[in-house]
Amino acid sequence: MATMNVSLPDPMREWVDAQVKGGEYANASDYIRDLIRHDQRRYQELRTTIAEGLESGRSARKAEDIMQAAKARLRNG
Repeated sequence: MATMNVSLPDPMREWVDAQVKGGEYANASDYIRDLIRHDQRRYQELRTTIAEGLESGRSARKAEDIMQAAKARLRNG
C-alpha cells in the first residue's frame, strides 16, 4: 500500500480527529479511504446516469416544462 502525505488546515484536521474519536473509524487513513470510496461510487453513479440520459434520446418535452417539473419536485421533497 502506498503512503500519501496530505496537509490540512487545523479545522479540517480537527474534523478528521473527531470522526476517528467517534469510533466509526480506526484512524485518519481509514476515514480518508472511506471518503474516497464514497466519491468513487458517486462518480460512477453520475457517469452511469449521464450515459443513460444520452442513450434515452431527445425528450418530447420543452426545457421549460422540464425545469418546472424539477422545481416542483424540489419544493415537494
